[in-house]
Amino acid sequence: MSKKDESMHYWFRAKRYGWGWSMPATWQGWVFTFVWSIVTIPAVCWVANHSLPWAYVILTVMSALLLIVLFMKGEPPRWRWGSEE
Repeated sequence: MSKKDESMHYWFRAKRYGWGWSMPATWQGWVFTFVWSIVTIPAVCWVANHSLPWAYVILTVMSALLLIVLFMKGEPPRWRWGSEE
């Protein structure tokens, strides 16, 4: 299997410089990012107006969900210096 075929199953590509992930690479990644944002931003804003500690709880849970999906569906993260290996 070629490198291109191998990377096609990743929803998120690794960053070219540094550690982490870049923009979504597939439609599934874009849908997840869109739905995650549509749920997280209004929920945190609404809860923050009523109870700030619960806003932190929701933000922590949603951030953990984001990281879980990134680790499961993204390219393995590692430090990169820009060269394609």
